[in-house]
Amino acid sequence: MTEATAPDHGPLTGVRVVELAGIGPGPFAAMLLADLGADVVRVDRPGGPGLGIDPARDITNRNKRSVVVDLKTSDGVKHVLDLAGRADILIEGYRPGVAERLGVGPEDCRARNPRLVYGRMTGWGQGGPLADRAGHDIGYIAVTGALGMTGEPGRPPVAPANLLGDYAGGSLYLVVGVLAALHHARATGAGQVVDAAIVDGTAHLTSMIHGMLAAGVWQDRRGANLLDGGCPYYGTYETADGAYMAVGALEPRFYTEFLRLLDLTGLEGAQADVTRWPELRARVAERFASRTRDAWTAVFEGTDACVAPVLSLREAPHHPHLAARSTFTDHAGITQPAPAPRFSATPATVRTGPARPGADTEDVARDWGVPGLVSPPSNPQRKASS
Repeated sequence: MTEATAPDHGPLTGVRVVELAGIGPGPFAAMLLADLGADVVRVDRPGGPGLGIDPARDITNRNKRSVVVDLKTSDGVKHVLDLAGRADILIEGYRPGVAERLGVGPEDCRARNPRLVYGRMTGWGQGGPLADRAGHDIGYIAVTGALGMTGEPGRPPVAPANLLGDYAGGSLYLVVGVLAALHHARATGAGQVVDAAIVDGTAHLTSMIHGMLAAGVWQDRRGANLLDGGCPYYGTYETADGAYMAVGALEPRFYTEFLRLLDLTGLEGAQADVTRWPELRARVAERFASRTRDAWTAVFEGTDACVAPVLSLREAPHHPHLAARSTFTDHAGITQPAPAPRFSATPATVRTGPARPGADTEDVARDWGVPGLVSPPSNPQRKASS
C-alpha cells in the first residue's frame, strides 16, 4: 500500500493514480477517484487536449495535480514509467495499441510495477471489429439498444447528453473495475488490466430491461412501456408557463394521491387499464397546463405523489432539498456538484480547483520521488517510432 502524503481527504487517501490525459469518461473517472481522496496526477500533453475549455473551469480536473509530459520523447516515456512505478492505478483512454506504441502500455508499466492496476477506457473496447474505429457516446449507446429506448413513439430517439454512455456506462464502470482490481492486487500482489468499454457498461445498465423483455412485460419499442414515458403516470407534462413537471406515480397509493392533488375524478381504474391511458394522459395534461410550474410544485410539496419540477442546470442548485444537503458546492467561484457518495468516517471534499497543466510538477516530483520531472532532459530526441 502506498504511503499517504497528505491528511485524510476521503476513503481513497493514500491511493496513487496516474491519469494519461484524455477527454470525456477518462478524466471524469479520475475526478471521481480524486474526489474520494486519491492522489491523482494528470499527465497532460504539451499544448493541452484541444477542447477549447478554459482549464480553470474544467471541473473534471478538480482535486488533481498536473504535470506536462511529451510522450513522443524518450524522456517523456521514462517519466511516465517512473510515475507508474510508484502508482497503484493508471488510467488511459487511447485507442487500442496507442499506449503500446508510445511505450507506456500495460506490459511496459507493469514491468516496472507488477502490482499496478492498468485501467483502459474506450468506447468500443480493446477487441472486436470496431475496436480501432473512432466514436462518441451517441454511437456507443445506439448499438447497445439504450438510445433506441428514449423519446416518443414515431419520433427520433432523444440523445441524453453524454451522461448515459460516457459517464454511466464508461466512467463509473472503469472506477468500479479499477477499485475491484486494486482490492485483488492488495490481496495477491498482482495487478491486472481493466478493459472498460462504454458499449459493455451501457449494455450492462440495461440488464433489468432485458429481464422484463424476456418476461414479456417490456415491448421492444420506445414510448410503449412503464418506464419510458409510455404510460401517462410516468413522464413529463407542460405547465402554463411553458415549463414542465415530472410524474412518477407508479405504485397504486402514489397514483391515488396524484389524482387527488390534481383534483381528477373518475380515473381511479385507469392506471391498470391500458385502453384508458389516452384519456388519462389527456386529462392530466389539461390539468397541468392550467397552472405554472411553481404553482404545481407548491401543490405537490411534501406529498408522496412522486411529482417534481423539471429544473434547469442553473436552477438545480437552488432546489430546497439539494440546497439542504449541499448537493452542489461553490469552489473558486464555480458552482459544481459536490463529491458523491457520502461517507460517515472519511468525508470527501472539493480540496482544490481544476489542475492547471504543468502547475504541480515540482510538488509531484518531490512527493512521488520522481526528480527527473524537473531535471533538464537527458535525451531530447524524438522517438523514432513517434
